[in-house]
Amino acid sequence: MNTLLKRLVWLVIAAPLLFLLVIWKQLPDQVATHFDLHGQADKYGSRDQLWISTGVIALMSILVFLLITNVYRLDPKKRAAENRDRLLRMAFSTVVFLAVVSSTVIYASWKSGGVRFNIHFLFSAIGLFWAVLGNYMHNLRPNYFAGFRLPWTLESEENWRLTHQLAGKLWFAGGLILAALCAFLPDMVAAFTFFAGALILVTIPIVYSYRLYRSQAKGAGT
Repeated sequence: MNTLLKRLVWLVIAAPLLFLLVIWKQLPDQVATHFDLHGQADKYGSRDQLWISTGVIALMSILVFLLITNVYRLDPKKRAAENRDRLLRMAFSTVVFLAVVSSTVIYASWKSGGVRFNIHFLFSAIGLFWAVLGNYMHNLRPNYFAGFRLPWTLESEENWRLTHQLAGKLWFAGGLILAALCAFLPDMVAAFTFFAGALILVTIPIVYSYRLYRSQAKGAGT
């Protein structure tokens, strides 16, 4: 499976570039390059700019994949190598997410004369991406590169384990809920729900881990 993912990832990275190449002759000289929160095009530019933006995302995907799949080699944590398979899957999921976003932007720019950029799709896609990460986060081993890398989680394996078990369940369920809600709510309500939900998904594990740290510190002092 790991070998398959390592080979397939390059096709995923290239997919938006291939999509742009296929539709290139159908693109008008001026295409939408920016969209507001309602999905309406509010800025236009040369279609050549799509090659730049798509290429940048492809390059970022390559760098992210190589970084995430190799950070265990640099991690001083003794058990960091145990994260290798999980990090590969998380890196592949990240590349898929970036490819979907890049392809969606190309499609919206191509159809900008009659099709809005689907902001609901973007928020829902991010929600599903968080759910996927949450599925791998619950058993992520302590390391300095992925997860909630807080002073108190890095000092205590128990704190790390409990924090990431909570975060994994929270991100999985919360990501699915956000994906479902943002798909049907009105534009501005969906945007508010997304950003409020994102803040909650990040804040709760941090607060939980700190309270656990304080509780463990008090227990050690008695």
